Amino acid sequence: MEHAAALATNGVSMDFGAFRAVDSVSLSIARGSITGLIGPNGAGKSTFFNLIAGDLRPSEGKVSLGGADVTGLTPDALFRKGLARTFQIPRPFRRMSVLENVMLAPQGQAGETVLGAVFGRARMRAEEERLRVRALDILDFMTLADLADHPAGKLSGGQMKLLELARALMGEPSIILLDEPAAGVNPSLTRILIDRIEELNRQGKTFFIIEHDMDFVMRHCQPVIALAEGRVVFEGTAEEAQSNALLLEAYLGTPVH
Repeated sequence: MEHAAALATNGVSMDFGAFRAVDSVSLSIARGSITGLIGPNGAGKSTFFNLIAGDLRPSEGKVSLGGADVTGLTPDALFRKGLARTFQIPRPFRRMSVLENVMLAPQGQAGETVLGAVFGRARMRAEEERLRVRALDILDFMTLADLADHPAGKLSGGQMKLLELARALMGEPSIILLDEPAAGVNPSLTRILIDRIEELNRQGKTFFIIEHDMDFVMRHCQPVIALAEGRVVFEGTAEEAQSNALLLEAYLGTPVH
């Protein structure tokens, strides 16, 4: 029997009054893929991500994670089920350290409950140390270990993108949604980000990526999906995308070699 897709949508739509931002989108994201989502500004890409990630509830349709219906679940509930996302504009706690930002990511920590704080101090300390060790390991993987004690607000734009991914990894997700990870990132940090995405993918993590950088998409995403006016207008390989007349004219310009 074929394994369920990592993520799937069936007839998902989103209406804002009379405006339909996402129009009956049905997609299946294969386990272990790095799938790219492209399209012009206003195509509905970020709205579609928000529907998948639980920030919006669809007007119609269903979202499934690993074959289970998760439509309408909150972002924290989806995080616990293995879906994490980053944002186009990073949202760190700017005055807290880089390490503290990463340690805050896991849900359901003992110290978050009144009873845990009062009766479980030893458990709290043990859990905090375990989280600290894991967070430092992730920061080392993301090349941010030397900045662990720095305020997150002092990071460069590219370093904040790396921090966003580090926070997502604390939940041990099976699928990660990345919203324009390369936007505003200098080439050296973009290379680090790509290396880490590809290494995590080799370890079995699935990625679904919105990206305007067509070189990034064509070199690193397979398959590629395009949205326009809230609808899927293309789905196929990067090679097919580069020879598709509609995409060549609307989004890609000349092929990437």
